[in-house]
Amino acid sequence: MRRIAERYGASAAVSEMITAAGVARGDRETALRLASASDTSSAPRVIQIAARDVEDIAAAARHAEEAGADWVDVNMGCPCKRVTGGLAGAALMRDLDQASALIAAARAAIRVPITVKMRLGWDDASRNAPALARRAEAEGASLITVHGRTRQQFYTGRADWAAIAGVKQAVRVPVVANGDCRSPEDAADMLAASGADAVMVGRAAQGRPWLVGDIAHFLATGRRRAEPPLAERGAVAREHLDGLLTQMGAGAGLRHARKHLAAYVDEAFGAACTPVADLRRAIVTSNCPKEAFQLIDTIFNARTQEAAA
Repeated sequence: MRRIAERYGASAAVSEMITAAGVARGDRETALRLASASDTSSAPRVIQIAARDVEDIAAAARHAEEAGADWVDVNMGCPCKRVTGGLAGAALMRDLDQASALIAAARAAIRVPITVKMRLGWDDASRNAPALARRAEAEGASLITVHGRTRQQFYTGRADWAAIAGVKQAVRVPVVANGDCRSPEDAADMLAASGADAVMVGRAAQGRPWLVGDIAHFLATGRRRAEPPLAERGAVAREHLDGLLTQMGAGAGLRHARKHLAAYVDEAFGAACTPVADLRRAIVTSNCPKEAFQLIDTIFNARTQEAAA
């Protein structure tokens, strides 16, 4: 997905996060994350790391640099219980001294730039992103990304773009705004509300990895790019599936692809589109790669579009 997004004009794509523990275990998924960032694109290669312990984060940073990262992003925003339960991710917003120590350790361990991703705070009573951003900058972070929700919000409600302005005002390094950016117009509104220097897109790019490039084009020209036609969407879905199968193997690759294939269908036809409902159900339950490719070809053709119209 990241390689496809870069081809359509994304400025950079950040890997899923790795941990030193995952590297030490020889975890296959961690190895894939280290290896999966694009090495054929001119876009920067960014690897995200997470840890609670200073030795662990230094080790993770070194692994990322050795894997070819152009910069390393320190995750202090992940809200999932598995991460915060280990006192990493967004849990570090409750311990700014430890957060500072981790950034300093990562910065000292490698030569490439360090960036930090955070949320507005742990909850509404402790929106301390500006304070953490100032500490991150003081420890050598080159860029700050802020998701406009607290950890306790997870992904509910609306991201508070205006609150990101407090971080922008607190630091001199570039600030990236994140959260609920679903269209080029959203990106323009997000920049206006936050004063940020750039936007980051996550969930909204599922099923349409060209969205990030669409946003870049709109911000540069003030004009929207044309939506990809159905055949092009199908070709991208095929490419995405093929890449996952190649990288992860038939079983794991197809299982991982299901949510993405569903998103391609939903973005093309709408989540409640009756004419493709049975085909959508089939593609997210198929255990056969050949069948999945055949279903993509069936779904993303002109006759299906005519039936859905």
